[in-house]
Amino acid sequence: MKKRIALSWSGGKDCCIALDTLIQKGYEIVSLITTVPKELGRTFGHGERTEMIKLQGEALSIPVYFIECSYENYTDQFVKAVQTLKNQDMITGIAFGDLYLDEHREWGEKVAISAEVEAIYPLWTKKEASLQLLENFVDSGYEAVVVRVREDVLDESWLGRIIDESFLHDAKKTAICPMGESGEYHTFVYDGPLFSKRIQLDQGELIQLETTKKLEFKSYRLVASGK
Repeated sequence: MKKRIALSWSGGKDCCIALDTLIQKGYEIVSLITTVPKELGRTFGHGERTEMIKLQGEALSIPVYFIECSYENYTDQFVKAVQTLKNQDMITGIAFGDLYLDEHREWGEKVAISAEVEAIYPLWTKKEASLQLLENFVDSGYEAVVVRVREDVLDESWLGRIIDESFLHDAKKTAICPMGESGEYHTFVYDGPLFSKRIQLDQGELIQLETTKKLEFKSYRLVASGK
């Protein structure tokens, strides 16, 4: 019998590869968990519109469970959500797409202990392996676009770039983590092997935020996949 689990979901490449890896290992993903600040209608992780995350869930045929929370009650609300999914959907674990930052794993494991479920880290590795992980993503068949960059490490020319061989080549020349594990850049996945439809993104606009720049799409819809 497959283990029923939930997956912490930002919409980016890491959680997407985590999803693919978990399914290949035989897990059943019953929900994608996404945190959103109250009243903003955007995700905590990448500041993405919730409508775009909903389109990913629809394309993947997996329900998205939005957790409304604030910085003050973030952990408590996350634990409550996992407990709710445990009772309602009989999940036995919560998975995360983190790669190597110990403080992130420590937080996730504390959440799992509080909710009395298993913490799963399908991509966990060493920092030195991050370049290989990026190469693996480029070869995976999934398609992602850079939607946010940290101004102190990357300029706006990186916004809108597809995660492909060209991106891989240029990332090798920078001092950043190739996977952007410290938030150097964020991505949005819009197509791939598990997607039944592709998410068409149009009318990208550059937005200046406090310490980051973001590519904001005004138009997004599901279309037939090019696969």
